[in-house]
Amino acid sequence: MDIEAYFERIGYKKSRNKLDLETLTDILQHQIWAIPFENLSIHCGEPMELGLEAIFDQIVRKNRGGWCLQVNQLLYWALTTIGFETTMLGGYVYNTPGNKYSKTIIHLLLQVVIDGRNYIVDAGFGSSYQMWQPLELISGKDQPQVPCIFRLTEERGIWYLDQIRREQYIPNQEFLNSDLLEKNKYRKIYSFTLEPQAIEDFESASLYFQMSSESVFTNESYCSLQTPDGVWCLVGCILVFRRFNYKDNMDLVEFKTLNEEEVEVELKNIFNISLQGKFVLKHSENFFTI
Repeated sequence: MDIEAYFERIGYKKSRNKLDLETLTDILQHQIWAIPFENLSIHCGEPMELGLEAIFDQIVRKNRGGWCLQVNQLLYWALTTIGFETTMLGGYVYNTPGNKYSKTIIHLLLQVVIDGRNYIVDAGFGSSYQMWQPLELISGKDQPQVPCIFRLTEERGIWYLDQIRREQYIPNQEFLNSDLLEKNKYRKIYSFTLEPQAIEDFESASLYFQMSSESVFTNESYCSLQTPDGVWCLVGCILVFRRFNYKDNMDLVEFKTLNEEEVEVELKNIFNISLQGKFVLKHSENFFTI
């Protein structure tokens, strides 16, 4: 694996000699603007690999994206390779319909230490829940970013990541009540502890996500990519663009329903993805929100 190939993939050309917050932020932003959060392999009848070599081949050489277990593992490798003090952590994802966090760790996130300060870094949550900057590990502090206000809180050794969202304007009237729309202004995202994890600790989560009929990833074909002013999301055949802070503390959310040929075109034009296998579009209600 070649670190220069990774930086070429994400379009990062700045110096990485300084292991500071600015460099960390730049690398995170370049990755989320270049590498989609997506599960399309599942819907092409292909496995979502957990090995780093296979992930590098998929994302860097084949110009694909991946889910958190892949994109954050790749980011972990890149950061440690250039010298950042980085640790893998495990997250318990909040399920809004069930009003509870997952019972086991199913989300991979990172902790990075810079000059004695701890930061949470995550390139693998997608949609409008994706952080654009590292979050300093401080309890109860609002940390405004372009997508929303993020907040970390700590209770008896457990950390909680939440967000405070803007209002949203939907010009497409037929989508006003879409199940894809996030309904909560204050949104719980996930909880985690600071106990270090290894990639092997996520093997059961990887199998569940790919095999279970109840998995969000088997029920939805999904792809999202951050842009400098918003985020594109493709859920089944529905394409959505959310422009952050369009006006008056409000996001603009635009929907478009595509046919199969249009999906293939937009995957290439917007997400820079060309699929080799047969792609089966899938959308089930109440799984993904954008």
